[in-house]
Amino acid sequence: MTADRSTLSRRERQIMDAIYQLGEATAQDVLDRMADPPGYSAVRALLRILEGKGHVRHRRDGVRYVYQPTVPRERARASALRQVVQTFFDGSAGAAAAALLDLSGGDLSGEELEQLQALVERSRKEGR
Repeated sequence: MTADRSTLSRRERQIMDAIYQLGEATAQDVLDRMADPPGYSAVRALLRILEGKGHVRHRRDGVRYVYQPTVPRERARASALRQVVQTFFDGSAGAAAAALLDLSGGDLSGEELEQLQALVERSRKEGR
C-alpha cells in the first residue's frame, strides 16, 4: 500500500510530522510534540489508524510500541507537494513556485537562489 498524505486528517498530519521529526516515536513522544494535544488514548488510537492506512509500522520495545514511517520523508513530501500543486495551482508547478517565492518575501539566501537557478536550467535542458 502506498501512503498518501492527502488522506490524512489534521491530527494525523500532526502525528506524522512528529514521527518524521523524530525518526521514530512512541505515543508519548508524539503527544509531547503536539500543540494542543488530544489525550494519550486518542493519540494511540490515531497511531493505530495510521498503521491501518499504511503510513506507519511499529515494533515493540518492552511494553512500548515504537512507530516509524513506512514512506521516507522525501517521498511523502513529494506526494504532499504534488497534491497541493494539483489542488491549489491547477497542476502548475510554475504557479506554485511563484507563490512560494512571493511568500519568501525576498528572504532567500544566495545559495538557495543558486539552487533554484540550477533547477530552472536543468528543466530547460530536459525540455520541461
